[in-house]
This record gives sequence, C-alpha cells and structure tokens, in this order.
Amino acid sequence: MKKKFLSVVLTAVLAVTALAGCGGSGSGEETTGAVDGGTTAEGGESSGSGETFKIGGIGPITGDTAIYGQAVQNGMTIAFDEINEAGGINGYQVELKFEDDQSDPELSINAYNTLKDWGMQMLIGTVTSGACEAVVAETYDDNMFQITPSGTSVNSIQYENAFRMCFSDPAQGSESAKYISENNLGTKVAVIYDSSDTYSTGIYQAFAQEAQTLGLEIVAAESFTADTNTDFSVQVQKAQDAGADLVFLPIYYQEASLILARANEVGYEPQFFGCDGMDGILTLDNFDVSLAEGLMLMTPFSADAEDELTQSFVSKYQEAHGETPNQFAADAYDAAYVIKAAAEQANITPDMDASAICDALKTAMTEISYTGLTGHDISWGEDGEPTKEPIVVKVTNGAYEFM
Repeated sequence: MKKKFLSVVLTAVLAVTALAGCGGSGSGEETTGAVDGGTTAEGGESSGSGETFKIGGIGPITGDTAIYGQAVQNGMTIAFDEINEAGGINGYQVELKFEDDQSDPELSINAYNTLKDWGMQMLIGTVTSGACEAVVAETYDDNMFQITPSGTSVNSIQYENAFRMCFSDPAQGSESAKYISENNLGTKVAVIYDSSDTYSTGIYQAFAQEAQTLGLEIVAAESFTADTNTDFSVQVQKAQDAGADLVFLPIYYQEASLILARANEVGYEPQFFGCDGMDGILTLDNFDVSLAEGLMLMTPFSADAEDELTQSFVSKYQEAHGETPNQFAADAYDAAYVIKAAAEQANITPDMDASAICDALKTAMTEISYTGLTGHDISWGEDGEPTKEPIVVKVTNGAYEFM
C-alpha cells in the first residue's frame, strides 16, 4: 500500500470563503440527511444518478459518543443545504446520506459498504479515530475520496486519498503544552489519560515530549482503560498528592465529567485543561455544568466569535436543533465547503466515477486555501494534514468563552 509523503507541501492558489452569498446496517437504524429540503433515496442508485453528487457521511448518532456524530451530521447538513440553495457544486446539486456506526470500527465498515451500494462518490467521515482507521483502509482500496471532520489519530488519514479537517493527536498534544507553558497556566502538571484509546495516548505522548522540551514538570501521569473508566478516585488523589496545579485531560467528555465530579468531592481545585474530545461536556445529560467552571480546552471553533460567518452558522444551528453547535459541527460544516472548493478547483462532474473524482480531488486539495469556521487560510499538504491555528476556550458561567 502506498503511504502518503511525510513532508507537508503547502500551496495556496485559490482563496475560498466558506459562506456562499450517524443508522448503519449494523445498528438497525438509518438516518438520511435532508439536503435542499429533501431526503436521499434509500438503497440502490438514486433517481438523480449522474445528475447529482452523492456524498456520504459516517459517525455515531447513537451510543456513548452520539453527541459527536449528531453534531457532525447536523453541521454538514446545514452546509449542503446552503450549497444547494446557492446553485450546488459546479452547477450540480448534492445528495447527502448519513450512516450510524456507533463509533464501532466493524459497524463503520458496514456503514461504508451501505453507502457504496447507494452510489456514494465522496465521504465525509468517519467521526472517531478507531472507526476512521478501519474505514480509511477500505476507501484506499476503492480509491474513494475521504475527509474526516474529527478523526484525530495519525492513522486516520494514513493513505493518499484521505484528508483531515481537524488537528491530529500529536498536534493537539504539542500545541496544548505550548499554550500551557506560554501562558503560565501551571508549574506542576498531572495527566490523566486513557491508555486503551489511540486518541488519548497519541495526545498524551506528544504532550509529554513537548512538555519536556519546554521544561514543564509532569509530576503525575495516571492512566485508565475502557474497563476501568468509572471510578477515578486513585488518579485524582495521586494528582492532588503530587501537588499538581494543572491537570491535563486528553480524554473524552464522559470520563472528564467523572473526574471533575471526583475532584469537587475532595476539594481539589487545579486548572483543568483538555482537547477537542472535551467538547460536549456542557450538553452531557445529568451533568452539573458548574463543575466545569474554569475548564479550558483547545478547539478550532468558538461559538461566541463575532465574525459574520460564525454568527450565521450558530443562528441556523440553534434554530434547527435548539442548542449551540460544538466544534464537531463546525469541522463538519467546513469539511462540506472544502469538498466544494476542491471540486470546483478540479472541475469534477457527477457523471465521473468515485475513483476518477478521488484522483482529481487529491491534487485539488493541495492547491486550495480555505477560510471558514475553524480557521483562516487553511491549506493541506499531500499528507492530508491541515495547517491552521488552534484557539482556546474557557468555561465561564456555563458557556464557552473565547480566550
């Protein structure tokens, strides 16, 4: 298998402005994305074959990480509604079909095969890293263009057909260490991470390496696994006993909520700092958001940004779904517009097969520059990695505040 080059080739020849003017066969449920006021055909070739672009999405819209998948589905649906209303891509409308994978690699492959049978020509997905690593091997074999909005592990985009909208795990780890150091957020750092999860361990390893370079003192590094993620008494106690005044949490919001609750019980009040997996904690069912007060996390998106694009997106999202969008929704929205930008750069048409479209988009992705919700002048190299600046938000009065 041909792997992508490790070097990053950054080319920006096309300036793009983003604003124009998750059930699978394994889950027993199916969700179709509404685009241009309609829904896609279910199963087989749609009646618009050759006249519309058929774009698939995969992610968890049920299960423990459903907050992520639902946000991704909602964000990309809003984007494609806008794109269709503005005339489509190269004059052609877009059909969107979204499949649920429950964040399970096997179910994700099932979802991918369902979308292939439907006639998918491009894929936005998958949402979580483990599932993405499984599916990217399939898209590589099929030469199917893939852009993941939120799969952060290095291997999520290990082949030349795959690109990423979000930061990679190593980038999140190293950038977090730099931000903590540059802003003097803590002198003694504890880390609590999931040693059974590629997302968490990838961020932790990069963080630890950068922390050493910067002279940050890690006084405790406590792990847990998927089988021991319900009681964090030991990890919190060791961080407290070590005198850590900052606790770095490269984990998902479910476990983080339990850690915050345990710290509150024992009167431990360090600065807590997380990454994009933390996004979703404020909408977690039955979680006392006051426990997250002061929590900081690195993210590419802040819903309280004052630019016109962000405010328009937030308004539409709130109107449609009754809640504020998180960064997963924003990354998915941007991924849809990135496909549009690359497709217009390559001048593809829906009568082309998926392989021909993929070949055209692989080149076009290294030729575009994109400004959207999650960054300005974002560009991609042949390794599929984006170049963009992170931002940090802080939970203040139960909401994210841009730092």
